[in-house]
Amino acid sequence: MIQRWHKKKTQLPLIAIVFFLFVLCTIFYNERRFQEIHRKENRKPNDIASRNDVKKTFSSLSRSSSKASAGTLDRFSTCNTTVKYNGRSNLNTPLHQSDEQENTKDSCNVFSGRWVFDNISVPLYNESDCPYMSDQLACHKHGRPDLMYQNWRWQPHGCDLKRWNATEMWDKLRGKRLMFVGDSLNRGQWISMLCLLESVIPANKKSITPNAPLTIFRAEEYNATVEFQWAPLIVESNSDDPVNHRLDERIIRPDSVLRHASEWDHVDILVFNSYLWWRQGPVKLSWSNEENGVCEEAESLDAMELAMNEWAKWIESNVDPLKKKVFFVTMSPTHLWSREWEPETEGNCYNEKTPIEDERYWGSGSDLPTMRMVGNIVNKLKSKVSVINITQMSEYRKDGHPSIYRKFWESRSAEQLANPASYSDCIHWCLPGVPDVWNQLLFHFL
Repeated sequence: MIQRWHKKKTQLPLIAIVFFLFVLCTIFYNERRFQEIHRKENRKPNDIASRNDVKKTFSSLSRSSSKASAGTLDRFSTCNTTVKYNGRSNLNTPLHQSDEQENTKDSCNVFSGRWVFDNISVPLYNESDCPYMSDQLACHKHGRPDLMYQNWRWQPHGCDLKRWNATEMWDKLRGKRLMFVGDSLNRGQWISMLCLLESVIPANKKSITPNAPLTIFRAEEYNATVEFQWAPLIVESNSDDPVNHRLDERIIRPDSVLRHASEWDHVDILVFNSYLWWRQGPVKLSWSNEENGVCEEAESLDAMELAMNEWAKWIESNVDPLKKKVFFVTMSPTHLWSREWEPETEGNCYNEKTPIEDERYWGSGSDLPTMRMVGNIVNKLKSKVSVINITQMSEYRKDGHPSIYRKFWESRSAEQLANPASYSDCIHWCLPGVPDVWNQLLFHFL
């Protein structure tokens, strides 16, 4: 017994070593296997939870290294360090009236005119009949008691605007792609266009994709699409998510439109806008060749000029005006301070029911230096871009905003509810309403 015990005792260290190596190899193999499975699951398009986890993990890793470097900008992107932007910006060249009227027919400036009350020929559709209406713009649905905002028709001085005809518009779009590119104001114009067009298409011949960076309405009979691409700052930015884009700081890639432009190549009619998102303070610039996460902070006007120049470079290189039509819609005005149209008052667009009649009116929400800068860039593109100047005509429409008559995704406090003007939306536009006329202008020039 003693001899056998000693024999087993001498073998025990060898067995322990073998067992330890086996366990170690098993752990290593399982860890590698887990990582491989994790990578494969990350590639599954329908696994949202896995995709979000990986995105957060990747984001935290990128923050620890290059952060907002040459990688893709998203809502998790940040800057390692920020320095002041020292580039120059030439904003002194005036926007000439002749350039501003480049789109007009028969020497008539359709952008200059007045709003005429007309409860017979407008609205061009009913809010409740449009299946694509947004709760952000459906003012009557959300309790607006007056409907006069729907009954104003734009009348140019000395001529008439081409009357809307949905069938004729579809004939113009047959076999084509029409894409609106921009922010929520351009999305409102896109929704307006859908409401203007959809009623002549049978229900089984039309479809729309769910909310996405590119949302597409298809009309089967005409082999045509009317699309909207969320690109609020034109160039790539950390605000390009169509849903989660409310961020504390704006970061743009001022030398790249590639993420958005990949969809522009095969579009026949492009309608751009960009303004509102540049009015929210300084912007951080993350250049494509920056590898250390260093951003430059620029004033919004300088940053917008950089973005517009990059957009213009793409237009210059990729647009043949015989094959592709490009429109740029000027800034949409706000009505945040009633003292600008009614001195010694402290309200805003809330409870406004009629347009401003003074044709000289220009509110402080529409920035003239920005308009000149955009005009300078667009004028250099000559025949490749047409300007749709909505600014002055929309300035008069202090009555056209949702104010409190829309869906708000955040609950209102008792203090806000006691003072409706404090939470009124004086930026977007009710539908039917002002954006319908913007689309009439587009129809007029097509």
